[in-house]
Amino acid sequence: MSDQPQVGQLSPVAQKFVLHWGEMGTRWGLNRTVAQLHALLFISPRPLPADEISTTLAVARSNVSTSLRELQGWRIVRVVHVLGDRRDHFEAIKDVVEIFRIVSEERKRREIDPTLRVLAECVEESKGAGDAYSHERLVSMLEFLTAMTGMFEEIMRMPSPALKGVVKLRGKVITLLGSEKKKTG
Repeated sequence: MSDQPQVGQLSPVAQKFVLHWGEMGTRWGLNRTVAQLHALLFISPRPLPADEISTTLAVARSNVSTSLRELQGWRIVRVVHVLGDRRDHFEAIKDVVEIFRIVSEERKRREIDPTLRVLAECVEESKGAGDAYSHERLVSMLEFLTAMTGMFEEIMRMPSPALKGVVKLRGKVITLLGSEKKKTG
């Protein structure tokens, strides 16, 4: 008897991951099925056709198609072709650093960039409008988000090995900055 689950079946660990990723997806503003489908493709050792995804997740084929289109729009799932099979198969990007980069860039484009544009408009419109306090608060928010966006863009430009190194340093950087603050304080 094989340790591999049959088509349409998930191991208990895979099932736990898929269900959790779906739950987390809803907290991140994604449809549960979209997140579960991504989790399934991420842990699948091979590309999967839509009908197998539908059977495995026990969701309608139309829901799978819609979810696949959304994940392709996020650029974290792509169509692949399998020799001898005319169906489209789908696979998720497996490199977690690349997933982080793509999702972060998409979220920035969809959420942060429009906010920066509106904040800049509000700052401009509030100049001399008689509400100095609101203007000051808006300038403060715009300056902070602009600085954080710059730092984000620097991080996104880092080669993967450098980014992994920065991640490993996370606690040490805070300790270093904290001790530097004490020296200058």
